[in-house]
Amino acid sequence: MRLALYVQPGAAVSAVVGEHDGALKLKLKAPPVDGKANDALQSTIAELLGVARRDVNLLQGLSSRKKMISVKTTMSVQEACARLTASAQ
Repeated sequence: MRLALYVQPGAAVSAVVGEHDGALKLKLKAPPVDGKANDALQSTIAELLGVARRDVNLLQGLSSRKKMISVKTTMSVQEACARLTASAQ
């Protein structure tokens, strides 16, 4: 499954906060330095979806706030979106 994300690094806490320009918006506690925010993104998505971190891969947006990730999972896109939006503040 592929997900479009908008990421805001350097936030007080890591959390899903809603939508931005048609993508799921996440705030990440990690700073945008040396790939720390990308690592935190993969870990956060894996935790929220209940998959292993190795099953979350960054496809596009290595140095951008707009990112595309792939997630290896058997759950449907609807279930994944429901889990992620349920965790939104």
